[in-house]
Amino acid sequence: MSVGVQSEDEGKTTGSIKLLAFGALGVVFGDIGTSPLYTLKTVLFLSGEAPSPELILGLLSLIFWTLVIVTSLKYAMFAMRIDNRGEGGILALMSLLVNKKHSRPLVIFAGLFGAALIYGDGAITPAISVLSALEGMNMILPESKPYIVPITIVILVSLFAIQAIGTSRIGRLFGPIMALWFIVIAALGIWGIAQHPAVLYALNPLYGIHFLFSEGFSSFLVLGGVFLCVTGAEALYADMGHFGKRPIWIAWFGLVFPSLLLNYAGQAALILSGADVTQNIFYRLCPSWMLIPLVILATLATIIASQAIISGAFSMTRQAIQLGWLPRLRIKQTSEESYGQIYIGSINWMLMIVTVFLTLFFKSSDNLAAAYGIAVSFTMIMTTGLLFVSMREIWRWNLPASLLVAGIFFIVDLSFLIANMVKILDGGYIPLLFAVVVYGVMLVWHHGVKAASHIINEKTLPVLDFLEEVRQNEIPRVPGTAIFLTRSGGTPAVMRWHVMRNGSLHAQVLSLNIFVDNIPRVAHNERLKITQIAPDFWHVVAHYGFIEQPDVAAILGYQEVRDLKLDMENVTYYMGHENIIRREGKQRLPAWQRHVFAFMVRNGVHVTDYYRVPSDRVIEISRQVPV
Repeated sequence: MSVGVQSEDEGKTTGSIKLLAFGALGVVFGDIGTSPLYTLKTVLFLSGEAPSPELILGLLSLIFWTLVIVTSLKYAMFAMRIDNRGEGGILALMSLLVNKKHSRPLVIFAGLFGAALIYGDGAITPAISVLSALEGMNMILPESKPYIVPITIVILVSLFAIQAIGTSRIGRLFGPIMALWFIVIAALGIWGIAQHPAVLYALNPLYGIHFLFSEGFSSFLVLGGVFLCVTGAEALYADMGHFGKRPIWIAWFGLVFPSLLLNYAGQAALILSGADVTQNIFYRLCPSWMLIPLVILATLATIIASQAIISGAFSMTRQAIQLGWLPRLRIKQTSEESYGQIYIGSINWMLMIVTVFLTLFFKSSDNLAAAYGIAVSFTMIMTTGLLFVSMREIWRWNLPASLLVAGIFFIVDLSFLIANMVKILDGGYIPLLFAVVVYGVMLVWHHGVKAASHIINEKTLPVLDFLEEVRQNEIPRVPGTAIFLTRSGGTPAVMRWHVMRNGSLHAQVLSLNIFVDNIPRVAHNERLKITQIAPDFWHVVAHYGFIEQPDVAAILGYQEVRDLKLDMENVTYYMGHENIIRREGKQRLPAWQRHVFAFMVRNGVHVTDYYRVPSDRVIEISRQVPV
């Protein structure tokens, strides 16, 4: 049984579901929707043979059944039925499974490394998509070839440059443009099929199976190109929280899936009818008078696909930050209506640098295709592993049924991964290296935070014992309310240092622990847990979901806090600032980890900004933390 989003979908009207399905066209399906621009031509290149009818039918059959098994069955029909309170994606799935059992290193590895791999291939998507669209200009104006790469870079830089203003207004255009895109490629496909209707024989999976075993290992390696048709499949699952299952299903099965199949069949039919395959076969489907509008539409579609990847990277980064796997980064909310509309400058510029570098390094979509897909194929295997665990623990399937279904998906994913491995030396190492760096940053930050927290909390004193010391030492209690941010349930270390250095304590004290749960959102009535430890001393735990933004100032507005009758006119926030230093003994972090962690601590967003604490009421106490 599924958890979460089903009830949300059922509560929506038919009209709202259709609007969401229309909106999903511009966000969810940009990547997979533009794959016809480069997939078949890449597959033809990898096959290395003259395009005989048997070859074409075999390749088309592989593309068709890959879309069916990977996207329609694995992601749409299985993965999307397992959600974390409505949220999807590999990090949300990891959090759901970790929440059931706390110590799950393999599940955590699969989720984190899978997410890191998405960053790796995400940097390639804008480059290959825009390049493949603009390469249609070669057919209109052959002498334009030297200008394709510079124009691509200008478009990519412009795309990344406008991210800071948000995409809420531009996003309203995404749905109509992508709807037009799918209608156009479907119509072109139908026109192509009319040239050679026998191409529909490729719906028989035997053609694909025969091709795979006809030329030994060389034909098997063609799967690396076939895989390009499903590189955007992860988006169906990752964006489920924004739209819900039913709108995505409606968009996929109602328009996107049929349009892709028709277009791929049309391209294959055109080849069977004797078309020249030396140029991009996608544009060969188009009548000459319509070529310029199609290039423009394709460019817009690829920009939208790139936008979806960038927005997805922002959302995934916020999840990782909230779950404690990345340092705090400055997050800008770009829309009051949609919480999902955010901007993270450091991620934006990092992706831009890598994307521009890839464009300059590879120079064409054909070359980029050699590196594209390998990271996503790794991610899909990670997702399959998590799905198997979910079948056992969430759906309560027996072992044989779980092994059968997950085993089929695993065999398909493993086949694609093996076929993609040959891409490593042709540039596939770049997204993998990028993913390893991101994964390494996650591990260093997490281990560093654990080590620092252990040092800070190892001498924790019970609150009642501390207050007794305050009474015995006749520490004066001054008017006002002090709020101490802490990571523990005992006496906040910042409070002890404050009393030690300033020799006083406020009349009212509230220790605040912000805790991020392994769920997307926390209900309003479950946000705060308040415990009165002593007269005028309260411990507050504020729970947030991993896609929510903690807001300390807003916490004071909750009725439970107002009922405490705090002196709101004289509130002072106290927090610590850690300076990471070398720890003595064998339990210290390796030097390189300590230096990297210290660098991230110094350059992360200040806790005041991240937790939205009123800066004019903050007192910060610096402390050295040996790790």
